[in-house]
Amino acid sequence: MRKLTYLVATSLDGYIAKAEGGDPTSVPGFFINEGDHNDALLRDYPEMIPTVARPMFGLGDTPNKEFDTVIEGRKSYENGLAVGLDDAYEHLRHLVFSRTMTEARGKVELVTTDPVEKVRELKREAGKKIWLVGGATLANAVRDEIDEIVVKMHPVVAGAGMPMFNGEFRPERYHLSKHAAYESGVLVLTYTRIES
Repeated sequence: MRKLTYLVATSLDGYIAKAEGGDPTSVPGFFINEGDHNDALLRDYPEMIPTVARPMFGLGDTPNKEFDTVIEGRKSYENGLAVGLDDAYEHLRHLVFSRTMTEARGKVELVTTDPVEKVRELKREAGKKIWLVGGATLANAVRDEIDEIVVKMHPVVAGAGMPMFNGEFRPERYHLSKHAAYESGVLVLTYTRIES
């Protein structure tokens, strides 16, 4: 069975964007765009670079390493639409979850049904891992299906904003299975679900 991985950048205090949403990479000083962590992330997760930017990073013909499918919520998808990207991840099967949208652009698949059932269906299919790129509402909706969380923690305190999970207080334990610290101050922490 395939695994669902929530791979996301956060501040030290666990925020992934401004409270109202929007593209967190467009907020000056929020996430560090330069540094030694970038080479490692490009090596380990080349799929996370949007298709249009892959040639700029020397990833034009790089095969998918970890993921062949990406899922996201409406607000995350609309961040790409706002900058003219109908499908930011053409190199992956791309699904957008929304109960209010009526159509998606390009090859993007719109899912208007129960996200948990759809994720379970995806996990039963053959293939590589499934990448949950965002956002907080979808992450919370499929929280019980997340097998792995990869946190790209930046050395920044936001003070407020959108949390990694937008939901109820319900503590769950994860096991730290891998970690790396970089001179840039970024930590990449991989956690796996502890089965009860």
